[in-house]
Parts: sequence; C-alpha cells; structure tokens
Amino acid sequence: MFQYVALAKEKVWQPGPYPGVELMFLHKNEETGGVVVLRKFKAGITVPAHIHPQANENAYVISGEWEEAGVVYREGAFFFAPKGELHGPHIARSEVVSLTVFDGPLTVV
Repeated sequence: MFQYVALAKEKVWQPGPYPGVELMFLHKNEETGGVVVLRKFKAGITVPAHIHPQANENAYVISGEWEEAGVVYREGAFFFAPKGELHGPHIARSEVVSLTVFDGPLTVV
C-alpha cells in the first residue's frame, strides 16, 4: 500500500504565481520543500520567461495545447527545466492541465 494518497476530488485549486494559472497541491516533501502539483493554465494566457532558482521542474501535459518556442505540444508531452535556467514563455492555446514536480521549493523569478 502507498504511504500517501491524494485524491484530486478532495483538493482545491489555488491561485498560481501568474494570473490565469491555478495550482492543486497533491504532495509536499517536508524535507526538501519539493511539491507535486496539477497546474491549470487558462486558454490564451502567456506565462513569461522565468527561472525556478530552487528546484528542477518536470512537467507532463495531461490535456490541452501548449506552445513553447513556436511549437505546439499536446497531451503526452514532457518538459524538463533545470534549476536556475531560464525557460518560457509558455502559451496556453487552450486550457492546459499538467502534472508538475518541483524537487525543491516552488519559487519563481
């Protein structure tokens, strides 16, 4: 049996670091500050280029269309952004939901 189980139906969406982005926190590692979240990007929003100075980011697109560097990705796409490296902008061509893992605290600059 798993030591921890999160059910999305029991969680709530919270405002994300940018307008039009919502986060559903599924798990937090109390030792590292890392989190596993569902992220929802409203259709039409653009998240500017940014850096996560304290965590590597791993993101898997569950649904929607996401544009990155002129290429449109759909469900099944996986992205990795190393800690401290600039990435983005991200454009939500439709509502996008991703499962995203940050292996350290979720901070953005």
